[in-house]
Amino acid sequence: MPETLQLELSKVHDLLLDVVCVVDADGRFVALSAACEQVFGYQPAELIGTPMLDLVHPDDRDRTLQAASGVMGGNPLRNFENRYVRKDGRVIDIMWTARWSEGDRLRLAVAREVTARKRDETMQAARYAIAQVAHEDDDLSALLGQIHRIVDGMLPADCFVVTLREPTSGAISIAYAAGDHVAVHTAACTALATEVMRTSTTLLLQPESRAQWPQAAQVGIAPGEDDWLAVPLLAGQRNVGALVTRKHASGLRYAEEQAGLLQFVSAHIAHAIERQQANSRLRYLAQYDLLTGLPNRVLFDDRLQVALSQAARERTALALLYIDLDDFKPVNDSFGHETGDQLLQEAARRILHCVRESDTVSRIGGDEFLVLLRAIHAPQNATTVAENIRDELVRPFALAGRSLRIKSSVGIAVYPEHGTDRQQLVRNADSAMYAAKNRGGNCCLLFSAPV
Repeated sequence: MPETLQLELSKVHDLLLDVVCVVDADGRFVALSAACEQVFGYQPAELIGTPMLDLVHPDDRDRTLQAASGVMGGNPLRNFENRYVRKDGRVIDIMWTARWSEGDRLRLAVAREVTARKRDETMQAARYAIAQVAHEDDDLSALLGQIHRIVDGMLPADCFVVTLREPTSGAISIAYAAGDHVAVHTAACTALATEVMRTSTTLLLQPESRAQWPQAAQVGIAPGEDDWLAVPLLAGQRNVGALVTRKHASGLRYAEEQAGLLQFVSAHIAHAIERQQANSRLRYLAQYDLLTGLPNRVLFDDRLQVALSQAARERTALALLYIDLDDFKPVNDSFGHETGDQLLQEAARRILHCVRESDTVSRIGGDEFLVLLRAIHAPQNATTVAENIRDELVRPFALAGRSLRIKSSVGIAVYPEHGTDRQQLVRNADSAMYAAKNRGGNCCLLFSAPV
């Protein structure tokens, strides 16, 4: 080939936006075109004699070696993609075309940077995946675990923490935490989350830029090589929480690109969390009494049915207590509904203290409560619990700066003596409660069938 033509071809190579590479049989760069500096951050002369594999992302080295072996075996390579680490530490995506020249014992390749395209694909995939798990997972912990796995495939994180803001109180709590030494970094994660939720802006802390946030040292982010990235979780105008990640600087570093990536997915994470919280709230409202937090009648009936089935299988007894507050209406009439609500809340707490964790207390409306006592040994056990509840409720209530007193009437029905199905037991416990009320209240009665 004439020397002038070789010179012209060299100029053409240097004008190309893609990098033309020549690699020897040992995998070392022999020649690179001028685009090397634009793509990899190195001038061509800096890489001559350098093993190509030194620039490859650590996670992609094995499959890159396999691809190179195939090329040297006579199989041309088209559209092979892997990741490289630029001179400035930024990770880029490269698409390769390569072939082997046996006569020259050289591998000829063209490298095209496709980082922007891969970034778009990653974002789209993340958006779809987060939307998918948001519809599939109703449990918040499971949802955040799935989101963690999705984000983990996008950027490295030795520590991954999600904090959420409680909608009513505004309190911030850690809803999900995973990674190395998470417990050690709890204070730092909470402080970073609080800061980005306050400002609604992303905070990227690198060793060289840590002075941007003077509070870092106060919360345990000591001078060192760690990178921290905190992103607010914004659902429209509502700030639902924050996502905090930490990466030790051995290896890849956080930069504006990682911050932008996390900012993009954070909006979808926020909407997924908001949707899950809304669903949980609806389920709560459908099953619990809003005033006392106790199970409502629907949930109580479900638990009673399950308990009856279990008692029938295991040939055990259970009891139902029907409680009515005798003197509740005068409290509402004299001191207002707010004081009446406070009394009901305190009454619910006192009743709960008298039963086991396996038992269920329900407010079924107004000033009436139902208590399910599982696996009792004898009716006397239920009577003892009922009397304890009565004694607790007769103690004065300190409310609205006053000492208020009420009484209660408690009816008791025992399975299987007083009924074998849900309706019968509730009806008989209710009947026993009215009998107690007719005796003047402040007493407990076991159901007795009319003679």
